[in-house]
Amino acid sequence: MRLAIISDIHSNLQALTAALRAIERHKVDAIYCLGDIVGYGPDPSACVDLVRSVCAATVLGNHDEAVAFERNIDYLPRNAKKAVRHNREHLSEDQLAWLAALPPLIEEHGCCFAHASPKHPRRWLRLDSLNAALDQFDAFESDICFLGHTHIPAIVSDRLGVLRVRPGHRFLVNVGSVGQPRDGDPRLSFGIFDSANFSVELVREAYDIERTRQRIKEERLPRRLGKRLLIGQ
Repeated sequence: MRLAIISDIHSNLQALTAALRAIERHKVDAIYCLGDIVGYGPDPSACVDLVRSVCAATVLGNHDEAVAFERNIDYLPRNAKKAVRHNREHLSEDQLAWLAALPPLIEEHGCCFAHASPKHPRRWLRLDSLNAALDQFDAFESDICFLGHTHIPAIVSDRLGVLRVRPGHRFLVNVGSVGQPRDGDPRLSFGIFDSANFSVELVREAYDIERTRQRIKEERLPRRLGKRLLIGQ
């Protein structure tokens, strides 16, 4: 089975549609979403509807939670808070209810899917050190767990020195962000998992950043949210 894994769309419709076009070329059997469909960007409604229509399953992200419940937003940066309030106002009651009902963790097809971490999926931990990452492996039973949240693509094995996904080892794979990459590369990012040969490809794809920036201006969101897309930060 071939799976596409997307994450951290953040209401960026141009990036999401470009990612889905690229995924079509990879001829996958299903698409999984690791959450944060909303937040930061200008088009929450269209992004929620697209994810609902194309994804086999979706897990809850911290921005999804903030928008759906209007809570736990105090720790967010000022611009992110403005986007949360904007996005909530632009979603229907049905869309908000769908976000609110998303599970924090899924295990299917021999894979674990979480937004931030499998061990504490609703604490929104940042696995930004090797020790923090290694601490997660006891929390899931499959050989591979897919994550987002940091917006930075990465692969971590349960054994040092194993740098690519291959049989015989266990892995945490961060697929990066569709809508707001933060690794210095402005191109969108997603993952392709092939269960037959147990391999992962991290895919980068260009999209119409200028159109997203224009939509941010049209929606009167902070312009810095558009500027950061240009540099992938």
